Formats: sequence, C-alpha cells, structure tokens
Amino acid sequence: MTVVVATLLGVVPCFVAPARIAMAEDGDAANSATQADGTTQADSASDTTGTDSSTADPSPTVNVTIDDATAVVTATSGYHLKATVNNPTEETLPAGTLTLATNARFTFFSRTDMQEWSEGTANIPARDILGNVDVPELAAGASATVEITVKPDELSAIVSWGPKPLALVYVAGERTQAITHSFLTRSTDGLNNASTPAMRLTVALPLASTSWELDETAVDSVIAGGSAAAGAASGKSGSAAAGAANGEASGAASSKSGTSTNASLITLGDDAQLDRKRLQTITNHPMLQVIADPTTLDAMDMPPQIDGIMQPAAFDITSFVAYANSGAYENAGVNGSAWNADAAIADYRSAIGDQDATSTTYAMQGDAAWSLASLTAARTQGYTTVIADHEFDTSDNSTVHTGKIVVPTDAGDVTVLTEQRELSRLAQGKATSSNADGETTAAGRLARFVAQSAFYQMEQPYTTRNLLVCFEADADAATIDALMNAVEHSPWLELTDLATLSQADATATGDDALQLVHDKTALTTAQTQRTQQTLSSLAASRDAITRFASQVVDNNSDGAQAWGNELIAAQSSIAMRAMAGDAQAAKRMTTAASSLATQLADGVTITQSEPVTVVSETATMPVTIRNQHPYPVRVKVSSLTDSPEIITSRISEASVPPHGETQVTFTIRVLASGTTTAHISLQDRTGQPFGTTQSTNITSVLRISDKSGFVIIAFAIVLGLLGLWRQFNRKKDPDE
Repeated sequence: MTVVVATLLGVVPCFVAPARIAMAEDGDAANSATQADGTTQADSASDTTGTDSSTADPSPTVNVTIDDATAVVTATSGYHLKATVNNPTEETLPAGTLTLATNARFTFFSRTDMQEWSEGTANIPARDILGNVDVPELAAGASATVEITVKPDELSAIVSWGPKPLALVYVAGERTQAITHSFLTRSTDGLNNASTPAMRLTVALPLASTSWELDETAVDSVIAGGSAAAGAASGKSGSAAAGAANGEASGAASSKSGTSTNASLITLGDDAQLDRKRLQTITNHPMLQVIADPTTLDAMDMPPQIDGIMQPAAFDITSFVAYANSGAYENAGVNGSAWNADAAIADYRSAIGDQDATSTTYAMQGDAAWSLASLTAARTQGYTTVIADHEFDTSDNSTVHTGKIVVPTDAGDVTVLTEQRELSRLAQGKATSSNADGETTAAGRLARFVAQSAFYQMEQPYTTRNLLVCFEADADAATIDALMNAVEHSPWLELTDLATLSQADATATGDDALQLVHDKTALTTAQTQRTQQTLSSLAASRDAITRFASQVVDNNSDGAQAWGNELIAAQSSIAMRAMAGDAQAAKRMTTAASSLATQLADGVTITQSEPVTVVSETATMPVTIRNQHPYPVRVKVSSLTDSPEIITSRISEASVPPHGETQVTFTIRVLASGTTTAHISLQDRTGQPFGTTQSTNITSVLRISDKSGFVIIAFAIVLGLLGLWRQFNRKKDPDE
C-alpha cells in the first residue's frame, strides 16, 4: 500500500511522519484492513450533502467535507468516516488519496489550541494514520464520496480519553489539494483512566412555529359567522383574542375564550410535517427539555410532553422593549395582556384541554439582546425566568461556568439562564469561526461539539457546573436526534432538566449580575424599519376591521357585536404571530390581516348600475347595495359627478339585511346637455369610505317638456313681436 506524505505549507510541517509511513509500507494490518473497507462513489455534480453552513467563495478551492463520523469512540465502536471530496475548480484533478490521520497521544491543554487546530493554524503533527482510501479522477465541478472504517483494535494507540486532533488529507497529482481539520473524541470506556464527576448539561429545544399561514376556508367560516368563529379567530389563542378585543388582562377571561374549536384561522403551514417528525424525536429523548409556544401546541394534532412554556406566539419581548413604542403595538392589535405569563398558561390549558394544567413559564429572547429594561418588562408581565442566547454572557472567564445569573430589577429578581456560547452555536448549525474548515457540515459540527464538551469537563473535572445548550426553533429532527444521541453516549456529560439548572448556584447575583447587563439595547436600522413597516400595516388592517365592526355592522342586531369582537380578535391573533421576530412570518401575517380586512369590506358592495340618460332637468338614479355578511349593516352611500352641470344628490343612507340587498335613490339635476360619470362609493356611519367605488355614466339630452318652458318661449315670442312693431311704427328723427 502506498501512503502519501501530506504537508500544509507554512503551518503544519508534517501530518504523517516518515516512520509511520514506513510501517504502512511494510504492510500495517490496520491500514490494510482500512483500505479494504474504504469505498468510493463518484458523482458528476458538485452536490455536497450536509454542507449547510458554507459561504460563497469568489475563488473556489478543492475541499473535503465530513458527511458522517463516529461522534464518541469507545472500546468497541471503532471509527467510521464518510466524507465528500469536492472539486469546484475549472480543472480536472487526477486520481488521488484521502488519508485519515490523528495524534493518538496528544492532549489539548487550552481552548486556543482547539480553535487553532480547527482553523488549521496549530502546529500539531498528526502522525498516526488511521486509514486511507482512493479518490477517483474528479472533473471540473465534480465530487466523490468516500468512506473509511477503522476497527476498534486499530485505535489501541489512544490510551487517554478526550479530544484528539483529526486530519483529512486529500492528495492528488503529487500535491496536497486540501486538508480538513476535525476531532476524534475517545471516551473513558476501556481505558485505565481516573473516573471524574460528569459535567452537567441541559439541552433545550424551543418549539415554536414561524411558518404560520392563513386558512382561507376557516376565514370564510368566521366571516360567515360560523360556530367556530371564536376559537378560530384567535388561531386557538384565546387569551390573545380576549385581551385584544376587550382590552382586559384577566387571565380567567382569557382562559374562557381559549377553548379549542374545530376550525383554526392560522395553521402551522410547512411546519406541520416537520413537527410530526420532531414529535417522535422528542419522545425518543426524554431528557430533551422542550419549551413550547402554547399557540404552536394548540395547532398541533398531538401536542408532545413539554418541560416549560414560552410567551404566546413566541412574541419578541426584547424587540418590543427596544422599539420603545408600546402605543404602536396596541394600535397594531398587540395588547400587553396577550403575551403575559397568565396568557401563556391560559393558552397552554386550551391546547391540552385541561383548565387545571400548569407549567413553568420562560420568556425567550427575541432579535434584540436582553437588557435591564426588557428584563424588567418580562418580570412585570409575570416571567421570573428568561432564556438568553449565547451572546448574552460576555464575561471573559478562563473556564466555562454554570449558565445562570440572577438580575435584580425594579419589578423583582429575574433568573437568566444563559446558553454556553460555543456549544450552542454548534448545536444551532453555526461554526465556531468562518475558518473552521471541518465545521461546514452538521457531522463536522457534531464532532466539534463532542470534543469541546469533553475538553470543558477536563478543564475542571471536580468543579460542579451546569451548562445550557439550546437548539434553534427550526432545528430538524435529524440534527436533534444526532446531537442527543452523542450526548447520551458521552459519559463525561450528565443530562439535567431545566428545573435542576434553575436551582443551581448562580454564577453572578446582585451588582455583579448587573454589570453583565446593558441598561438598554437598540435595534439595528434594518430591524427598526422592518418593525415599523409591520406595525404600520397591522395598524391599518386593525383600524379597517374595527371601523367595520363598530361603524358598518348594525350592532343593534342580536349577536352582531359579538361577531365584531371576534373579527377584531382574529386580527389580534394574526398580529401576535407577525411580531415574533421572523421577517417571513411577519410578511405572511401582515398580508393575512390585510386580506381579512379586505374580505370584510368586499362583503358589502354596490351593484353595478346601468348608464342613465336624462331628458329633463331632473331624474332619479337607483343604486343597489348588497350585504353578504350574516348580520345587517347600516351604511352611507355617496355619489359625486365629474361635471358641475350634471349633479346628483350627495349622500343616501341604507340599512341592508344579512345576505340581502337594499336600493337607494339619488336625484339627478341637469343644467345643460352633456355627459358625466357618477362615482358611487360606500361610507361607514362616520363618513369614512370603504370598499370598492362603482362608476355610472349619465347622459343629458335637455328638452323642453314642462309648462314653464312654454311660458318662457311664449314670452320670448311676445318680446320679439313687440320689437318688430316698434321698429316699423316709431317716429323718425328729422336729422335721420
């Protein structure tokens, strides 16, 4: 077997030592077995499965990505690697070799060493070859997937547990084309190492949808006044509906209106299938801590067991405080009572159909960072514990610490559970840095996660710590399952629940904690503009629906006022989901709110009138108003013409029965012959226009058709005759 020496110029002088090469050439059994197990699969396309965090490169280079790898190596597991060699260049690469190498006896002593290795800048020789495999010729833009399997006894050189440097060296045409840096993590299984306490780790999954979509069928049912209107109008989020429609903060009132119904205005959209997959994953990993949005739970066919609930609709509290205009939110349909802790509990009870159920509430961070102001707002709304992202804790500690601080606010103490930065970034599909070449795929990031967690335990093996790691809300089932499996098979980690983390000793309290929190935070210019546009659109739809319910619908009719409140509540539920911090969800929800307002206005219409021909000074123009809604409406009908010589009466009032029509009459007055257009529109009872304007052509052919006209003509004739008589009978002047 031939093994090629791999070098990285200027950084790592030698990944494979000559002595080790000689052993391989002599017929090293391990490497021979590995070579026999290696398989290749060429592909004409440059598709690299799993490279979900790659970035565009103006000058693409040959690279090797990790598609699958053994996360935790035990005494019996061996090691398996599946990788893809990519050739994005415009040149053909000759057949080559991919070599897998490590340094079996190396131990990382600092985070810097690990980071530098991942970025390819650490001078760590990887002399122990674990295996190699042939890579076929690669045409420009092509790729090849290869696999290397290492048997357990071929890893016997590793005699200490923890992360080891791992290099994937691709050589073709007698040149090192690419080197990918990763990690192999050996557990204590089968090793004669001292046993130390496991480090505690809490892994949380936010369960909240950002793919909300409006169910047009349910909207039609609500507008039609169906029995499902109350529940559907709030998307099964009764507290949001009650708070927005009635302006009440009462948890009891919210709970009443939170009863689930057969229809839902808002569905999970694309998340429906994904949630079914995640549901099975959650079931398979009971220590995975699920913090659910209660409105998402209510939209699911079978809500899973959860460990806590967040604010309804994952409302972005931090952006709300940073925007600093609560009035704009209220005008948009988002009332404070819709997202407080009582509302979250009410919605949770509605979701599971148990009015006595309870759960721990957590306020999740939004687009803006937690500040003292936003922590105070959360505490005022009833949240005593919040979850902060991996950028919250900026303290420059030499070692990791428990992810908990207690911040005093004017409203009371707030427990802040903070994500561990590196581990959470990796769990959320982000590399530790843009230069970490082995972390461009999910498998590569998982290898780094396992190695990093092992290093943290080795840093302070006898210090009690409880770290927090959070997935993204949109994490797919495969990513969750892979990481949880790896953690569950890592003996240096002990999975704990959120309650245990909340009860752990805080890293900082009082003034020390205040030093870690900014008084206020600001949104970026782009975030501010997006929030302003969303609120403006929602406020317009809110105003249109409110005016329709109060100034168009005849509220003297039984049930009409309740129906109007349900329509307003529907807009509130939509608005809540628009303000969850997701740009695409905001766009869909603002469109949905505008659509609801438009459908209401379009339910009261003016029937197109036939052209009118006027042959006298006055005439009448009938106009028919049709109401497609289940309750009567009282409106004003306005008529304006383009000509001052042909005019109509200005306003007429009409009461239209449900699913019926009414005719009103406008008087036309003509001063001269001609043609004009009458623009007929609807107005609410305050004179504000709504709906679609209709146009009717009016043509005047003025003819004398009454006694006054004949009198005028007769008088003119008399005057004419008198003039002629005078002309012939007057006395002439002598000088004439």
